[in-house]
Amino acid sequence: MSRGLCRKVGIFMFKVFETTLAGRPLVVETGKMAQLANGSCLVRYGDTVVMAAATASAKPREGVDFFPLSVDYEEKLYSVGKIPGSFIKREGKPSEAAILASRCIDRPMRPLFPKDLRNDVSIVTTVMSVEQDNSPEIAAMVGAATAVAISDIPFNGPVASVFVGLIDGEPVINPTVAQREQSTLELTLSATMDKVVMIEAGAKEVPEDLMLKAIFAGHEACKELCKFIQSIADEIGKKEKIQYTPVVVAEDVYEATKEAVIDRIKWALDTDDKNVRDEQLAVVIEEAHAKLDEQFEGRETEIDDAIYKLQKYVVRRWILDEGKRVDGRNLNQIRPLAAEVGILPRTHGSGMFTRGQTQVLTVATLGSISETQILDGIDVEESKRYMHHYNFPSYSVGETRPSRGPGRREIGHGALAERALVPVIPSVEEFPYAIRLVSEVLSSNGSTSQGSICGSTLALMDAGVPIKEPVAGISVGLVTEEDRFVTMLDIQGLEDFFGDMDFKVGGTKNGITAIQVDIKIDGLTPEIIKEAFEKTKQARHYILDEVMLKAIPEVRPSVSKYAPKIIQFKIDVEKIREVIGPGGKVIQKIIADTGVKIDIEEDGSVFISTPDDEAGKAALDIIKGIVAEPEVGMIYKGKVTKIMDFGAFVEFLPGKEGLVHISKLDNKRVEKVTDIVTEGDEIMVKLVEIDRQGRMNLSRKDALAPSEQE
Repeated sequence: MSRGLCRKVGIFMFKVFETTLAGRPLVVETGKMAQLANGSCLVRYGDTVVMAAATASAKPREGVDFFPLSVDYEEKLYSVGKIPGSFIKREGKPSEAAILASRCIDRPMRPLFPKDLRNDVSIVTTVMSVEQDNSPEIAAMVGAATAVAISDIPFNGPVASVFVGLIDGEPVINPTVAQREQSTLELTLSATMDKVVMIEAGAKEVPEDLMLKAIFAGHEACKELCKFIQSIADEIGKKEKIQYTPVVVAEDVYEATKEAVIDRIKWALDTDDKNVRDEQLAVVIEEAHAKLDEQFEGRETEIDDAIYKLQKYVVRRWILDEGKRVDGRNLNQIRPLAAEVGILPRTHGSGMFTRGQTQVLTVATLGSISETQILDGIDVEESKRYMHHYNFPSYSVGETRPSRGPGRREIGHGALAERALVPVIPSVEEFPYAIRLVSEVLSSNGSTSQGSICGSTLALMDAGVPIKEPVAGISVGLVTEEDRFVTMLDIQGLEDFFGDMDFKVGGTKNGITAIQVDIKIDGLTPEIIKEAFEKTKQARHYILDEVMLKAIPEVRPSVSKYAPKIIQFKIDVEKIREVIGPGGKVIQKIIADTGVKIDIEEDGSVFISTPDDEAGKAALDIIKGIVAEPEVGMIYKGKVTKIMDFGAFVEFLPGKEGLVHISKLDNKRVEKVTDIVTEGDEIMVKLVEIDRQGRMNLSRKDALAPSEQE
């Protein structure tokens, strides 16, 4: 680590801090830009440049009873030399990739702010220049952590983030584009000096031991970055932090509420039915107010806060002290499971997965390759053929609110399920379809994202998609107390709400395909991570064998009769223009005549999509005829296009015409061409010669069947 330039710019002091990350220069500049923010910096990682700014309101908004943190990762297309493709020609709403990057900044940082801070805090990272080998997401994470660390915003950091790849079983920190193509792992890891605070991963069936190896290697790299960020904060960080009023339940209200209703709270929580629990809690809350409102007149909201705190106390004490859960399960017991396929008769594939009161229906749709999603972002990925969308309607949790489209949570859960299944999706050569999955959450009581992974596997198998392996997902929860911890398998909503961790793992029997870890504490120890991996591995195998593969033991042998049938083949790239024709005239005629859909890619790959097998075959024959090279000695079926005194012109391949001389029309003397053929007739002809001028001479006589030649 070294410090470089230090000079005054206007009224500000400009300082530069330098280190290396994965062998490449990482530079943090402060004191030059965005100096009205509470903290700001410019991060240069190679030629990737990201501005980060953190601001906080002077005081809380009235009535806010949560920590209002907002994190934005802003992609600017000028960073990669692009002009936006929209009509307006400016960046609009964030892409899904930008939303996912925002979540990866938010999730490791949020637990490190004081839980009772009520000031609005905003973190904005703006991508200004991108060198694809040096990730702008990592630069943004470093920038966000540094901006907060040097600000006057209270924060229990520093925290750092890295990408980790896995090549030949060895971890690679912040892999380049070329290394990413070889890697079997895409891991985003965030950590403090002591603990891991976030894991986000997509993997190609990576075994648990290799995943642990990658996580620990990433943590070591994060430690070095934390030292670097801390050194910046020590030198230029604001020492006086924002003062705020801690939010605590008054001791007298808490003790009185505990004495009045603690047993009733235990009664209300002790059920495996979320609806019953909510109804019983409503009764308890009413009883508490009836007993205590007069005693604490004007402090009624404190009674509600005390009841919330007591619910958390009961749930955690049961788990820590008795190994008991609110629904009566033991710590490693999965809720009742069910799986069903083929529920929707006209869709291409459907699967429903139920775990307790969590239920997800996933529907698969197959389309032509032209329906691949085009991505207009700053990443190297320009399109994706497999898409996964996740919907979480209000009725799934028994609430009434209007649907306003997917939020960040829905986009994040859909991306997690998509990432879990990407490694098992067949290549376009094996299965030439665009694939869209939609997971509809019908009922939610915890782990809907993992339910969507299971439901999606069922839907793909029902749709006849030849996936390489079935994938299942499960989550592990956590309750901690000082150095003690307890993990529990398959957490429901209340355990997620009052617990410390939601550790979600998707994978096959061969290994992990996706991880997403959310925590509410200051981090996870290696022991917690190891235990979570072991529990999720056993649970995945159980779910696959005992539930999913009993519902559908293997992939359907063919796609649905309602799905398009796709014929895939390749032509010489030099022939593409002949198939398309001037102004698209040729291909448009083929489509009009046969009713099929045709996609041609730059490498010569041709995809014919149609629900009608005969129409597909007809289009295939036409295209093959267009690209075929006429071969002397071959017999073709042709169409008479023009009659002359000396013979007939016949189109025997699309766009290829030859002459059948009158002497070659029949095996006997022909007086008039029209005695044998007329314009529009279809006849069999043999290509007997291609002369020096490229003219093709045909013979009907030589193509006649033996019986016709007598």
